[in-house]
Amino acid sequence: MKLHDLKPNEGKKKRRTRVGRGIAAGRGKTAGRGTKGQGARTGSGPGLYHQGGNLPFFRRLPFKRGFTPPNRLIYNEINVDELGDFKADSEVSPKTLGEARMLRKRTKLVVILGRGEIDKPLKVRAHRVSATAKKKIEAAGGSVEIIE
Repeated sequence: MKLHDLKPNEGKKKRRTRVGRGIAAGRGKTAGRGTKGQGARTGSGPGLYHQGGNLPFFRRLPFKRGFTPPNRLIYNEINVDELGDFKADSEVSPKTLGEARMLRKRTKLVVILGRGEIDKPLKVRAHRVSATAKKKIEAAGGSVEIIE
């Protein structure tokens, strides 16, 4: 068998219908487009959102304005005053915060913010720490480590 011997299976290839080739062809005269009207005319026809004179659906909706970035990071926000429940010299990480039920969503990243005061030295590990929070934690004798 050679390449020129190959043929598709019987009935696999169907000839296309040639429209507008006379009444004997079965698709003559109006060529399956009916008589008159928008569908019978040449050109693209109504637009994608055309609803026959009704106010189009997309214009009826009060769409949100502006831009929402698709890859923005959403953080669990923890303030310094909320860390007062931890014992001195203990480690504060996303895992320990999750065990203490202080996170809204455990899958999200953690940011430490600077509201309030702290008087215990803590080893804080978070994905982000604000400058004021870092100052307050280090002033209390603790340390801050950023998780990548």
